Amino acid sequence: MTTTPAVYDKSSSFVEIRRTHPEHASVHARIEALGERMESVGATDYRSAIVREACQELLAPDAARFALRDFVIDEISRLEDEELERYLFYRFRYEVFPVEHRLDDFPPLLQIEPTSICNFRCVFCYQTDTAYTNPKNGHMGLMSLELFKRVVDEAEGRCEAVTLASRGEPTLHKQFSEMVDYLAGKFLAIKINTNASMLDEAKCHAILGAGVQTLVFSADAASEPLYSRLRVRGDLEQVLGNVRLFHDIREKHYPHSRTITRVSGVKFSDEQDLDEMEGFWRDLVDQVALVKYNPWENTYEQPVNQIDSPCSEYWRRAFVLWDGTMNPCDTDYKATLTPGNVKDGSVSAIWRGERYETLRRLHLARKRRGVEPCSRCTVV
Repeated sequence: MTTTPAVYDKSSSFVEIRRTHPEHASVHARIEALGERMESVGATDYRSAIVREACQELLAPDAARFALRDFVIDEISRLEDEELERYLFYRFRYEVFPVEHRLDDFPPLLQIEPTSICNFRCVFCYQTDTAYTNPKNGHMGLMSLELFKRVVDEAEGRCEAVTLASRGEPTLHKQFSEMVDYLAGKFLAIKINTNASMLDEAKCHAILGAGVQTLVFSADAASEPLYSRLRVRGDLEQVLGNVRLFHDIREKHYPHSRTITRVSGVKFSDEQDLDEMEGFWRDLVDQVALVKYNPWENTYEQPVNQIDSPCSEYWRRAFVLWDGTMNPCDTDYKATLTPGNVKDGSVSAIWRGERYETLRRLHLARKRRGVEPCSRCTVV
């Protein structure tokens, strides 16, 4: 009989996150002031209704759906008051809509893949699948700057969260800095995930100059040989040097930067020690975290499980891969679920298109075991 593995809950993917100590009281007061202002204005449009709902939930003493977690307070504390409404509209949709299976005309978060190529072969990553990395199979490539700009242009004003990352290392793209420059001033929640191996001064200035909200350095250990066993082809000293370079440039040239830096690793081995990681990285970054392991490296080889709860990814975010392929998640790293390509239609049209809606209906009907590879995935 097939056993049911532990589910991977996207709403609580952190094993633990260590961070600076944010000002809870001041953020709470700002949200309260925004809520009072929204009530006094009495606006009835969709966006205002969502923001009022977010404020009411955050100010409720027993808020369950939407709460002020510390890293969210970190983010809010770096925003101007006039940006708070935009942020709460995004964050409420990102956290609550996937749980309640609510949907509007654009994904709360858009994840754009500059490239599917990576210079590492981390043991828990799909880059270890030679059927994926073999260039002959068509999964490897780099997004054109023209396509990138087209996707960004559609997203501007329709969502606040854009992440540069997916299956590959974004800083490998020769036009990475131009991509980051193009994001500047368009979104509140720009995030970049990088293994930090390719950072240089130009890329650091591009990231800081664009006002990226969160820069995640992916590192799973604070010592050798554990780091290299997990991050195959990686060099801890090189990564440490590049993280220090970013820190020093920020301190010297961008003293008022709002960028949050985080070292984040995958909790893959009992040898990993968050205390050790925090001690190693804390002088260079704002946050240190470990996230739960999910068997990304061999999704299609996992046994069919008994999980029938709908996957939140269908309501939380959408991926636009390097060639324009749109996909609900990157656990399906070969994009077998793709509902369309943005070269043939808009992000919004695909997001609300029949293929996407069919997949959502199957999940809501608890029939995900009839969908590959959802039947083998543990994300809910």
